[in-house]
Amino acid sequence: MVQAYILIQTEVGKASFVAESIGRIPGVIQAEDVTGPYDVIVRAQADTVDDLGRMVVAKVQQVEGITRTLTCPVVHL
Repeated sequence: MVQAYILIQTEVGKASFVAESIGRIPGVIQAEDVTGPYDVIVRAQADTVDDLGRMVVAKVQQVEGITRTLTCPVVHL
C-alpha cells in the first residue's frame, strides 16, 4: 500500500468545495481545507505508485476549481 499527501491550490473561494468533492473519491483517506500556501491537503492511498498517479491525474485533478497539485508520497526511512 502506497500513501501520499496531495497539496492543492484552488481558485479563490473554492477550497471547501474542492475538499468536499475530493473526500468522496475512493482511496482518499482525508481531505481538509487549510490556510497557508496551499488551500487543501489530502491524504490518499493506493495499491501501487502507478495506481496513486492514476488517481491523482484521472480523479483528483479533474475536480473543478483546482489550479495546481503537488503529490508527496510517504516514505519510511
